[in-house]
Amino acid sequence: MKSQVRGGTRWKRFAVVMVPSVAATAAIGVGMAQGALAASFAVSGQEFKVTAGRLDGQGFAQYGGLDMGYADIKEGDNVVPRPVAISTFENAWITDMCQSVVTPDVPVFGKITLKLTAGTGAKKEAEKVYAHNLYLDVTDLDAEAEFTNIDIGMAAKDTAKGKPHGKGPAIKDRINQNGFAQQAEKATLTNVRQKAWATTAGTFKLTKLSMRLHKGDGPGVECY
Repeated sequence: MKSQVRGGTRWKRFAVVMVPSVAATAAIGVGMAQGALAASFAVSGQEFKVTAGRLDGQGFAQYGGLDMGYADIKEGDNVVPRPVAISTFENAWITDMCQSVVTPDVPVFGKITLKLTAGTGAKKEAEKVYAHNLYLDVTDLDAEAEFTNIDIGMAAKDTAKGKPHGKGPAIKDRINQNGFAQQAEKATLTNVRQKAWATTAGTFKLTKLSMRLHKGDGPGVECY
């Protein structure tokens, strides 16, 4: 693997780049002291799963970040920090997208899975899920990935468009502005499986949207 490549770089196994634990702990402490961790919303206490057959992205960037979210899904106002890897795309087209989240202990029914699918079987661009200024707050990701004109090891704040050599959308929060990041002009991910705390986008167009409730959880009920 090369840190600077002009052309295409194919990684057979794509592992999310996370901030080293010691550095992350220190950065979180500083961020909280300076009040830099305010977000547009507090994330729920439930992590959700996402799969996609293929994602074609333009203007990719990735860096470490922090989500503030509720510690319990049932009650209480206790908000806790959660380290995440933020993957961003200026534009993304997604085929065969699935999103699922499990709610436990539903009276009478037990576990209930909310499952959403879109862009199923899409061949043409107009049939695919489309997102603009997409931010994925991820804790776990597996995929086959190929990057075009990738830069690895740059400062997070310089991934934003308008910065020197910037290729991705503006960074989402103020933590670790000079921390490790990577970016690429294009990114293609196939056979995607991920867990995330949040997804935000300026535009999110879902073609062939289907949303269903299912009793239970696990393979065959959830996305995976």
